[in-house]
Amino acid sequence: MSGTAELADLYAAIEEATGLLDITCSRDKVWPVLSTYGDSLADAVIAFRVTTDARSVGDFDCRFTIPKDVDPYALALSNGLTAETDHLVGALLSDIEGRFPLACYAVDFGVVGGFKKIWTFFPPDDLQELATLAGIPSMPRSLADNLDLFVRYGLGSKTGVIGIDYPHRTVNVYFGKPSAEYLEPKNILSMLREIGLPDPSEQLLKLSQDAFGVYVTLNWDSSKVERISFSIMASDSTPLPVQLEPKIEHFVKNAAVEGRFGYGVALSVDGEYYKFQSYHQWRPQILSLMQMKSTEDPVQR
Repeated sequence: MSGTAELADLYAAIEEATGLLDITCSRDKVWPVLSTYGDSLADAVIAFRVTTDARSVGDFDCRFTIPKDVDPYALALSNGLTAETDHLVGALLSDIEGRFPLACYAVDFGVVGGFKKIWTFFPPDDLQELATLAGIPSMPRSLADNLDLFVRYGLGSKTGVIGIDYPHRTVNVYFGKPSAEYLEPKNILSMLREIGLPDPSEQLLKLSQDAFGVYVTLNWDSSKVERISFSIMASDSTPLPVQLEPKIEHFVKNAAVEGRFGYGVALSVDGEYYKFQSYHQWRPQILSLMQMKSTEDPVQR
């Protein structure tokens, strides 16, 4: 998708999606990202996401995969998408790249906020031990401090994806689907209380049982788990078992969806919020990267 016409088509699709939410797409934020990574987008998985999180109100995210032979952070720096930093967040990607084989990357940006995140996907047959990742010098100490908790509550001792959020200086650690016993409400409730998060709603406890994956958000300033999220894959976007504000409901009902529709529920110290993701360009290989079997039926809603 390196041609200007192809990138213009993608920009138009992003603009159309944001219009469903009455959000103005900033060309000054979007076009530099598309032109920076344009050579990698023809075969990418491309998704659009909106969230009810107060930090993201008024913004709309686009995310896409890129090949492992492209250095996404170096490109972001050289093209002015993000600034150099002495914070450890700026060293983490290179520390991961120098130690582990990767399957591919992904990049996330907002149509208002601009460049946000980079994900590293490990090969599905070579998931990485959390204990080993915790030993990386630039990794938040909160990963090492919570290893025992993650194992005790069935999240596992390995991960397939690490996400690095540069503006917020946080790290996401993704786990595959826990066994059914660990997704029982009493276990989820116990885990959240031990983490120090507020008691969840009945809706969260119900939705978490359908999760194909769980991820936690960590930072460099505390040993605590900042946030936990449960990801669900559905066969289509409607009807979802969530009460939505009108603009987000309009997006969910009218967004073009290719392949699957993803949504999730997250809990932080500030409360619960929801995420909704439509796929503009779907590639089946993303299922294995998300530790899902290709034969697995998505949740029917």
